Amino acid sequence: MNMAIRINNLTKRYGSFTALDNLNLEVKKGEIFGFLGPNGAGKTTTIRLLLGLIRPTAGLAAIFDLDTQKQKEAAHKLVAYVPGEANLWPFLTGAETLHLLEKVHGKVDEKYRDELIKRFALDPNKKVRAYSKGNKQKVSLIAALASRAELLILDEPTSGLDPLMEQAFRDSIKEAQSNGQTVFLSSHILGEVEVLCDRVAVLKSGKLVELGTLAEMRHLSAVTIEATFAGKPPTVDHLAGVGNVKVHNHHLSCQVNGPIDELLRVITPARPITLLSREPSLEELFLSLYGDGGGRK
Repeated sequence: MNMAIRINNLTKRYGSFTALDNLNLEVKKGEIFGFLGPNGAGKTTTIRLLLGLIRPTAGLAAIFDLDTQKQKEAAHKLVAYVPGEANLWPFLTGAETLHLLEKVHGKVDEKYRDELIKRFALDPNKKVRAYSKGNKQKVSLIAALASRAELLILDEPTSGLDPLMEQAFRDSIKEAQSNGQTVFLSSHILGEVEVLCDRVAVLKSGKLVELGTLAEMRHLSAVTIEATFAGKPPTVDHLAGVGNVKVHNHHLSCQVNGPIDELLRVITPARPITLLSREPSLEELFLSLYGDGGGRK
């Protein structure tokens, strides 16, 4: 049993609309696997199918060789799931919520849970209704990590977390892998994926379009350049590696794959007032490379 996740020809249709189209995917035990794509690509649909929350039109989803439709209860004992937005009980405290989630899952490392509460700077005595979105997310993350589940399925798990807590999350995921756990991570944060993931799959319009290590997928790298000028911005869309060019009044933005020397050679004589270079979000990157993913989730 070397595969934590096995997906064969998985398809989900709603009438004539295809949300997921013949997906084939395997995730190895002990791997941190990134599952990416623009909004509406089919990522959440895949996770719901993988958890057995909805029925496939065709195909199979298995967790540790357990069919998640026919052996759902057994499969769920091996999984901890964190959704992108936690819907918790507002009148319970953080501690009471963690206790309830532990009872539902049936397994908890109490010493590690207490360590995680400190690491994520969570006040467990507050009512959930008083928590920010980020603090609610911390409760879900702590419950999942403290379960020491064989498989962690995380759907946008750092939504609402500040940068310090994002680092705490990354440290915790690395610890999970060192502990022999498998992580299936759906994220929009490119830096998070680059730091954590061994392999990455990319969906577009319900279909798998990229699969491999980040080294194999280095062509997805890009830099976003934004510049403001006193007059009309220079023309840059003819330059090699430059794409997704947008000009609004005196403001220019574009994405560059590869060296930015040629772009700088063109825009520097125009004497930019401001110049910003930043890593694009996955949403920006995928929209520029793959186009609109449609209305799926």
